[in-house]
Amino acid sequence: MKAFKINEKSKIKSGFLIPDTYFDDFSKQILSQLPDKEISTIPLLKRNKTLLFSIAAMLVIALFLPIFNQFLSNSEELDTTTIENHLTYQNDITTYELISELEDEDLNKIGTTTELKDETIEDILTTNSDLEKLIIE
Repeated sequence: MKAFKINEKSKIKSGFLIPDTYFDDFSKQILSQLPDKEISTIPLLKRNKTLLFSIAAMLVIALFLPIFNQFLSNSEELDTTTIENHLTYQNDITTYELISELEDEDLNKIGTTTELKDETIEDILTTNSDLEKLIIE
């Protein structure tokens, strides 16, 4: 194979010829072909501004609703089941401590106005096998 030398061989000339001043006036020619009127663009936020504000308002309401609900709820009142469970599982609370915490209104609510007949008391005492326990209490 022969050694190929680029600089020594004759080169093929291109079939396209460019005038000498073509690139000097190129930018002027392109700008003259563009339309004079600019295309106006519509911004996305301007068109849907009310939609954007309504979504933001709903999001704020949804996030702060649990917080407002917590502030408005009356946290001083406890469930009766919670109180009953607490009293049931606290072994060190005596009946005297419970009575000392009750107010007069509570004691009036607790007080019973029903009278027991002698017959019912006798029936309870005869049928109850834990009579000694009742006497001790």
